[in-house]
Amino acid sequence: MKPVISSIEIENRVIVAKYQRLMIGAKVVLVEKSSGRLLDETITRVSSPVPVGALRIRLPDVIAPGTYFLKAINGHGEDAAQSVDFEIG
Repeated sequence: MKPVISSIEIENRVIVAKYQRLMIGAKVVLVEKSSGRLLDETITRVSSPVPVGALRIRLPDVIAPGTYFLKAINGHGEDAAQSVDFEIG
């Protein structure tokens, strides 16, 4: 089964993303939709051995308003999952 980033919530510049079937060691990073640029300062690793859970990503002040999505990259460096687009205001 394919990994999924199932929901996104943003409050006080913190993203909470729920995921399913992401394995330990996978990286999740914020991507600016218009440019496709991966924002390295937001990389978070899955550290739970359980493949279902949630990640918290604190947004640095340099993140500008716009449309973004989260991308999961597995331990082999391959794209594993992508969230729906969301707005940061």
